[in-house]
Amino acid sequence: MEECLTTLKIVNIKNKLKVMKQIIFKWYAVIIAFICLLYSVGLGLTGNIEEAQYSAHWPGTILLFYIATKLTLRR
Repeated sequence: MEECLTTLKIVNIKNKLKVMKQIIFKWYAVIIAFICLLYSVGLGLTGNIEEAQYSAHWPGTILLFYIATKLTLRR
């Protein structure tokens, strides 16, 4: 009985990991762009204005490249 419950728990964990993997693969560009945005804001708040302006372009660039690759791969 205990072995059956342990097996069910392992299967449940594997299913959750599979769903998490699918979500991350679908939204990885947005997650990375958001982290870059937070990095840029953090630099601006600490007084590093020039570095913040430089890194402020990263999120948009990441998202544009993501969109371009998705559109290219669909064709």
